[in-house]
Amino acid sequence: MKVDKESKLYTVIFSFAVTFIFVFVLALLNTLTASMVQKNQEFFKIRAVLNALGIPYNSYDDAKDKFQRLEKLKWNGSEIFVHTDDGKKVYAIIFHGSGLWGPIDGVLAVAEDLETIVGLDFISQNETPGLGGRIEEKWFKDQFKGERAPQKLEISVSKTVDDKGDGKVDAISGATLTSKALEKILNAALETLRTSLNGGVDNE
Repeated sequence: MKVDKESKLYTVIFSFAVTFIFVFVLALLNTLTASMVQKNQEFFKIRAVLNALGIPYNSYDDAKDKFQRLEKLKWNGSEIFVHTDDGKKVYAIIFHGSGLWGPIDGVLAVAEDLETIVGLDFISQNETPGLGGRIEEKWFKDQFKGERAPQKLEISVSKTVDDKGDGKVDAISGATLTSKALEKILNAALETLRTSLNGGVDNE
């Protein structure tokens, strides 16, 4: 049957064919890249845990090997990793929380005293590039190293003196809401870590 290119039937058939081809191609690409995407997501998590704990690595395989050697604990759905350095334990917890525009997932590591921050890194975040997204910048994360938070951490918008150990770090200029959302997330992670390590954790 010959279809007139000016007819509505031709338009419908042509639209259907184009849509089918695009859906087929997207489905094929999704299938072909699924394992790579999963591997990347796994590496983002592994990298964040090792970075927060201060464990160096040279490659994906090296990182995966070091990650698998970590002692792993579970408490109320929270993942906690334990690294022993010079006879002292360092604890890292994976945190999840709501930022300004979406979830913020990352890792917070603390020393054996459960007060001194060892490191902070992120697995994923959806904050505004150039503003809230700057939480992933090295200068911001490095502020937390060695900071003491016996009670709570504060990401301050008005900090003027760099007094290491006062539990305060600088907020990101122009991203107050993201900074305060992250403050809440990190304090919740600290509370979970302290509560879990004071009883109730399960070894994997």
